[in-house]
Amino acid sequence: MDARVEQEELSGKRARAKAANRQAILEAARQVFARMGADAATVRDIIRETDLAAGTFYNYFRSKEEVFEALANEGVQRFRSRLASVRARATSLEAYLKAAYSAYFEFLNEENEEAIERGAPHAAMIGVRVDTPEMHAVFEEIRADFEHVAQSSGLSLSDSGFLTAAAIGIAREVGDHMLRRRPVDTAGAVEFATQLFMNGAGTLATTRKK
Repeated sequence: MDARVEQEELSGKRARAKAANRQAILEAARQVFARMGADAATVRDIIRETDLAAGTFYNYFRSKEEVFEALANEGVQRFRSRLASVRARATSLEAYLKAAYSAYFEFLNEENEEAIERGAPHAAMIGVRVDTPEMHAVFEEIRADFEHVAQSSGLSLSDSGFLTAAAIGIAREVGDHMLRRRPVDTAGAVEFATQLFMNGAGTLATTRKK
């Protein structure tokens, strides 16, 4: 084996080891946050769930908050595929909202099933930064969906940006409160959020003139 090939294999092994270590930290953090809650958990709690040396954590993350954000961003990426499915089936603004809220609240419930079963604090996205590339992408996708569905329904939206922000805000706040209730009522949350938005949106959307 020549030196170049040997070096490439060594580099490949190092890259795989780094990826495995980072994933191990994320999986450990997921377990710790579910058991203890993100606020109570510490970096030491997370690293104890792995076979890694204590100092290894800081080779990948600067703080537990950065780990939480990474987990949240992974969640956003997984949710985006569900949002795409909602987009493909949307026939009206209300139908889109109901399907989107249903997809999000069910996703949120699934993500927190372990924490809820353990009686631990849930990890809703309410405390996650909203200025990440992933969140910006979701915002723009939802805004484009609103504009498309409204146009197809003969509506003219006064401000699709504000409406998108309002829809996301409702999802975050209602979703957080939904997870605090026992049993978790996703259907009730969907209906409430949809009607809350539609009753307000009704004053901001008007039928286009022919």
